[in-house]
Amino acid sequence: MEEAVNKLKGLLRTLFQFDCADLDFGIYRIMNYKREAIERFIEKDLIEAVSTELNRGILAQQTKAASELQQVAKQINETLGDGALDGDGRLVETYHNTPLGRRYLELQAQATGAKTRNALETLIFNHLYTFFSRYYDNGDFISKRRYSKQQKYAIPYNGEEVYLYWANNDQYYIKTTEYFKDYRFQAPNGVAVHFKLQEARVDKDNNKGDKRFFFPRPEESSFDPQKREIIIPFEYRSLTEQEKIKYGNRNNHQEKIIAEALEDIPKHFQKNNEALAALIAERRQAANGRSISYLEYHLRQYTRRNTSDFFIHKDLKGFLMRELDFYLKNEVLNLDDLEAAGETRSEGWFQVMRVIRAIGTRIITFLAQIENFQKKLFEKKKFITETQYCITVGNIKEEFYQEIAANDAQWAEWKELFHIDEEEQNIFTAALATREEKRVAFLKAHPTIVLDTKYFDRDFVDRLLASFEDLDEEIDGLLVNSENFQALNFLLEKYQGKVDCIYIDPPISIICF
Repeated sequence: MEEAVNKLKGLLRTLFQFDCADLDFGIYRIMNYKREAIERFIEKDLIEAVSTELNRGILAQQTKAASELQQVAKQINETLGDGALDGDGRLVETYHNTPLGRRYLELQAQATGAKTRNALETLIFNHLYTFFSRYYDNGDFISKRRYSKQQKYAIPYNGEEVYLYWANNDQYYIKTTEYFKDYRFQAPNGVAVHFKLQEARVDKDNNKGDKRFFFPRPEESSFDPQKREIIIPFEYRSLTEQEKIKYGNRNNHQEKIIAEALEDIPKHFQKNNEALAALIAERRQAANGRSISYLEYHLRQYTRRNTSDFFIHKDLKGFLMRELDFYLKNEVLNLDDLEAAGETRSEGWFQVMRVIRAIGTRIITFLAQIENFQKKLFEKKKFITETQYCITVGNIKEEFYQEIAANDAQWAEWKELFHIDEEEQNIFTAALATREEKRVAFLKAHPTIVLDTKYFDRDFVDRLLASFEDLDEEIDGLLVNSENFQALNFLLEKYQGKVDCIYIDPPISIICF
């Protein structure tokens, strides 16, 4: 039983991300508040709950009967002689009507096919381990509902004519590239270590470009003795030509960068014992016994999480409870074994199922609380950080032209985009003296050139927008720079029933009217 218990405990610590206990930001800070209760459940409540359930009902009676059977068998051997019971525990027919014989046969009938207490506990813990490991995969719960022991999967289906189903059904897809812009963990000596993304060079227009990596900047790292905090800046970029030569053509570039950082960062803090101790303290040991420091462990965590995607389940508790019921009916309630055991054993099978369901429900409730918190954060409406308008000059009243002519930033963009020369001499501009006059003339001659309000102050933008009688009606195009889920929900109320097509390909969406 001990092996089965330890295996389940290890899985639960993975499910509840105990390896992230020293992280001190975001969802991990919330999880740390619950970690004590979860630890108590794993180490104490789990074992006690199974023991309590097995101490009552038919299983307790069967276990008690099996124990008494051994005692009565010993009495029979002592009283009636060694020949009263054969090698298979069968009582010689001569002694069937004796008081001791009748008691032995009664207990034997109750205990036939019954498992020992240790075997029952092992069975329950193994089933719990099998269930949760089946639906958990690298941080996400994925439906892998098996229809039979032949590993064939079943898909929930309600009779639709056409039904599309995918493994991460009913989950939000979260793109985590550059997700941890601020990553913070606590070292054993109380010093906080803060990985801070300072610069991220990302290709525009969804172009893939060269693969990018996380580069620590050891020479810019610092330690604040008052706050007891180490700050290590990072940049996220492609390899330079020199670095391509340095790191070679293999695909382990990030590992080489980490290996280099593990030498350079501690060197930078050699003169500060407190900071150095925080970085080189042992976090755990590898399988070969090699010591892995807090710095090494979290460098790998940080780079891995920033280059992985994950999912948040919309209803984790409902999903896992449905899957647990399915598992109990198909994996625990084995009809062949139940039939072989006979009717007297059926009640024991159902009690085992009740115990697995009761313990599984408690674990699911803990998991759902954490998942629901993440879901609330993801679904929470985000702030609109900036709104700008692009307006063709022909739709702007001429009373604004003088201010537009004086805005050098806007004209610099036009020159870059359209290679214009607003001061070009011709028969229409020869008589104009100042640059502003020439620019106003240029605006009148080019009504399709587009003004961008980001180059103007708030007062000008407010007056410009107020000059339109129905601004909403005048707008004939909308560009939203946002995460897909938030953008589509933002547009839902206004454009419901008006959208002909939505094309979603993260990180870009196209909506057609």
